[in-house]
Amino acid sequence: MPNLTLIQAVNAALRQEMERDETVVCLGEDIGRNGGVFRATEGLQEKFGAERVIDTPLTESGIIGTSVGMAANGLRPVAEIQFEGFLSSGFDQIVSHVARYRTRTRGSYPMPMVIRSPWGGGIHAPEHHSDAPEAWFVHQPGLKVVIPSTPYDAKGLLISAIRDNDPVIFFEPKKIYRSFRQTVPDEEYTVPIGKASVLTEGTDVTLLTWGALTRPCLKVVEALREETSLELIDVRSLSPLDDETIIGSVQKTGRAVVVHEAPRTCGVGAEIAARIMEKAFLSLKAPVLRVTGYDTIMPLHKLENHYIPSQDRIIACIRESLAF
Repeated sequence: MPNLTLIQAVNAALRQEMERDETVVCLGEDIGRNGGVFRATEGLQEKFGAERVIDTPLTESGIIGTSVGMAANGLRPVAEIQFEGFLSSGFDQIVSHVARYRTRTRGSYPMPMVIRSPWGGGIHAPEHHSDAPEAWFVHQPGLKVVIPSTPYDAKGLLISAIRDNDPVIFFEPKKIYRSFRQTVPDEEYTVPIGKASVLTEGTDVTLLTWGALTRPCLKVVEALREETSLELIDVRSLSPLDDETIIGSVQKTGRAVVVHEAPRTCGVGAEIAARIMEKAFLSLKAPVLRVTGYDTIMPLHKLENHYIPSQDRIIACIRESLAF
């Protein structure tokens, strides 16, 4: 089995699904000849041709709207939006059409399409290139939203997303595109959407996160190993959420800390905290706490590392929970 980076795992999933199913097509800006800005689609146009790996104009609304027509007529489009900040240009198509099509047609037309996009900060990119807008789409009924944090999950979740008959927003944490490698099977496999991953088992605090922040959270678990026992959960499927795993863990530990990169107000962490309060209140030994980005636009360069939750901030919040 090869050791792949996350971006290589995305490429492998696309390649295998296009080989398996001729209705799978890719479209987006610069994804063909150039292989995408991060090279996620590198080599695919050469293998499958320009009719299945389509270079589009610079029009996010057009890319997503075209994908709706493709999906309604029997194809399985995988649309790439070059950066997550550009999704706002296609927002009307996503919330007015992509998410509603199955309901609008009383189930006659499923909407089997994937919208892929690099996601998150940490690479010192310019404005509109470092956002974490997952809460926009989690709030919209009709969409599934996933964010892998490892190459293994990236391949398995993307295959699941492509095969799903409902639309999936597939965010890829750009900070860890090439930061580490993992053994990934050559053969096709799936990771189920709607199921969280327990990365470490523990008894004292449930630590919940997703995306690139799983890496510093793993380091926090190791740093506090002699001090406390942390159960680290990679939520990875933000819609639908895996209530069973999350609630079961908090019922065991009695404490929960949610860590995410997006702004604090109305972030997905707030929804997770509310569900814990509703379903595990009598198990709690302390309030559910959050370590998040701030309620500001992602700052540029020098302040970016201050904005994104650090190991020190996470550790301080865990100790606050334990001291309650």
